[in-house]
Parts: sequence; C-alpha cells; structure tokens
Amino acid sequence: MSHFDRQARLTILSLAIGAFAVGVAEFAAMGLLPYYALDLGVSEPAAGHAVSAYAIGVVIGAPILAVLGAWLDRKTLVLLLVAFYGVANLTSALAPNLDLLVASRFLSGLPHGALLGVSMLFAAQLSPKGRGAAAIAQVLTGLTIANVIGVPAAGAIGQSFGWRWCFVIVGAVTAISALMLFRVAPSVPRDKSLNPLSELSALANRDVLLTLLVAAIGFGAVFAVYAFLSAAMIDSANAPVWSIPLALSAFGIGATLGNFIAGRLASWSHFGGALVLLIGMILAALFYTAVVGNWMLMTVAILIMGMTAGLVIPIQMRLMEVAGTAQTLAAAMNHAAFNAGNALGPFLAGQALAAGYGWGVTGQVGAALAFGGIAMLGIAWYVAKRNPRLGLPVEA
Repeated sequence: MSHFDRQARLTILSLAIGAFAVGVAEFAAMGLLPYYALDLGVSEPAAGHAVSAYAIGVVIGAPILAVLGAWLDRKTLVLLLVAFYGVANLTSALAPNLDLLVASRFLSGLPHGALLGVSMLFAAQLSPKGRGAAAIAQVLTGLTIANVIGVPAAGAIGQSFGWRWCFVIVGAVTAISALMLFRVAPSVPRDKSLNPLSELSALANRDVLLTLLVAAIGFGAVFAVYAFLSAAMIDSANAPVWSIPLALSAFGIGATLGNFIAGRLASWSHFGGALVLLIGMILAALFYTAVVGNWMLMTVAILIMGMTAGLVIPIQMRLMEVAGTAQTLAAAMNHAAFNAGNALGPFLAGQALAAGYGWGVTGQVGAALAFGGIAMLGIAWYVAKRNPRLGLPVEA
C-alpha cells in the first residue's frame, strides 16, 4: 500500500469518526428528551423545541456554510466544521435553561449538513476512479454505527449519569476526529476558479433541485415509521422495555448493511440504485403496517427499513454528476433535504395518527412518501434524458 493510499484510508476513517459524532448527537438527543425536560423543569412538548431547533439549524446552515466554505480547501473547511460542531455540542452540555439549550441545539445543527457533505466529497476526491461511492459509504458507516452502538450507549450513560454527558461525549469524539484529520489528511489545493457565486449556481440547477426533491420526499418514508416506532411497540405490542433499544439498534444494523449495498447500487446506476432503494422502502413500510402488534416482527421490519437508508449514496453520486462547480453546496443541501424528509415524514404520520387511525398508518404514510420519491425520481430521469445539461451522462 502506497503512502497516499494509507493517508487516504486514515483520512476516511477520521471523517467516519466525525460522522459517528454527528449520528450520536442527532439521534441520542431525541432519546434523552424526557431527561432534559425533567432536569430543566419543562414539559416534553416544550423540550421538543430543542430537537426541532437542530433540524432547522441543519436546513439553514447547510447552504450558508457551504457557500462561505467555497473560499477554503476541503481539509481546512472540514477541520473548521468539526471544531464548530464539537464546541456547539459542548455548549449544549452547559445550557442552564431551555432557551439556551434550544439556541445551542440550533448552533449545533448549522454545520451538520456542510460537515457531512464536505466529508463525502473529500472521501470521494481521495479515492481511485470508480471507487467514490464506496468511499462515501465508508464515511456514512460512521453515521450508521452511531445508531447501532453510539446512540444506545449515550442513552444509557445519559440515564445513569445525566443527559449532559451525551453532549460531552460528542465533543470528545469530534476532538479525536479533528486531531486525526489535522495529522493525516492531505492538503488538496483549492480550485481557484470556485467561489461563493459558483456555489450558488446549484440553486438554479434544475437537475440538482429535482434530485434534492427525491431525497426530501422519499426519505420521509423512513422517518414516518422510525419516529413513532417506540410508541407503537409499547402501545400496540406491549413490548418489553429492553426491546426498544434492540429495535433502534436493529435499524442501525440495517443502515450499516444498507450503506454497502447502496454503494454497489450507486456504482451500477445512480437512478437505478435510488429506484431499488425506494421500492425497498415501500415494501418495508407495508410489511411494517402488516405486522404492527407483534414487536418481534416490527423489529425485523425496521431492520429492513434501515437497509434502505443508503438512499443518500446514489443521491449524492447523482448530485456530484450534475452540480458542476457547485459541488460543496449540492452535497450540503443533500443532507438538508434528508432532514426535510425527517420533518415531513413524522409530520404527516402524526397528522394521520391524530385523525384516529391506528399505529399501522405510519407505514402507509411511509409507503406513500416513498412512492412520491419514485414519482419525483421518474420526473428527474425524464427531464435529464430529454434535455441533458452540459453533456453530462444520464443513466438508464
């Protein structure tokens, strides 16, 4: 193995550790909501504002930081974003009241999209030709392993020693990621032809916007089911308490496996890979609806649903294909789009539950959203096939 190959592998590992920290911070914060609500003396719905503030931060921060980061080379940019993320999460650990916790969670969300987006681009840039999708999958493995190990561990630590320790741990992990990146990541010169204006061109790129809509609508299917999984297992299946973390870990295991599958699918075809994963979402969501009331089969269903979460990979590869000089913004907006799906899925599923339908309706809502993602994917493929831009390849 050459020195550069070893350097690239260590850099991708460092980026995956940063993604692990992001996964723990985002998902464990949801599970710890009752604990910081109690500690801060507020209701759980009020404490939920901290979770919403994070998602809003992701959507707002992704384009702004990606545009500003166009002036920097990717090593410097990712180092700054990791440091920003770590410090913001440490401020969450120190928040004395709900208002400051909400503010700190908003700040923590700001670098989320740009950090993961730039990490994926950096990994792909360091990989041999034809191995970009595999490198992106390796970075995202950190995110999925967070759901298998990090989130349950952080939840247990938070329950035993206090919710603030979750954010202290995230700060420590980001420090490890930053130190490794500083030591091993190569300095790749910035393309001086790129600037904030060239990044903003992504917002006027038809193919970029259609691809982002596939993610925003389609990925809502996963969270329509995931957001209400714990409540559905307890209420409809009388599941034992220990089965909840088991089911959440099953989702993470499925997502870890799904990343490798999605990497191979994306290498075969960006459009085709996305289609296969969206069809998988429909089947998993309908299976979930059919087995609600049986917590063991619900766990199997959420594992299968997790295997489709690798949709982010073919979407990212398609964005890299069509974004032109706006690679950083497009990659960051990919994660903003997935967070939009994170908001859309639970909202629509919640509306259906409030209307009096049973727990199985969340799977039906998920299937409908995945179908909507397929419809949007079909539009994106048709438009690109009919009017290809700049000679860029359009896959069958």
